[in-house]
Amino acid sequence: MRYTRLITTVFGAGLLRPAPGTWGSAAALPGAWALHQIGGFWALALGTALVFLLGWWATVQETRGLADPDLSEIVIDEVAGMWLALWPVSLGAMMMGAPITALWPGWVVAFLAFRGFDIWKPGPVGLADRMHTPLGVMLDDIIAGALAAMVVAMAAVVAHGMMGI
Repeated sequence: MRYTRLITTVFGAGLLRPAPGTWGSAAALPGAWALHQIGGFWALALGTALVFLLGWWATVQETRGLADPDLSEIVIDEVAGMWLALWPVSLGAMMMGAPITALWPGWVVAFLAFRGFDIWKPGPVGLADRMHTPLGVMLDDIIAGALAAMVVAMAAVVAHGMMGI
């Protein structure tokens, strides 16, 4: 298997059926945890940027000559988007000095919100998806991840601020 195929399929997670995007999102979780353990929020943020760039490059290589590069087995975009969705969780854990796993409700909200935005493709997510380019493949999930991060942050405000949890 080519290196670019390993990257775009996240070591084969994108080949799992059904719902390869969900498998790719789930495959992103251990990496997010590991990056947070290594260097907190800043490592996760840097990792997200690097995975975005690496994923864009690998997607260009893997889809060269295809009319629509958004192949279902390409899930490196889900990794970048899922990691972005987890930014508020990582930042919150780092600021509180708490283990990131202690904020498990944030993980659940991030996962569900990200998958929801990625499947539904509202507004700018759908716009990026309709680009039909390798950049569009990556951008729709980055935008879905940013929207999910906002949902996570709002949920944290409600849970911790208004409810006092």
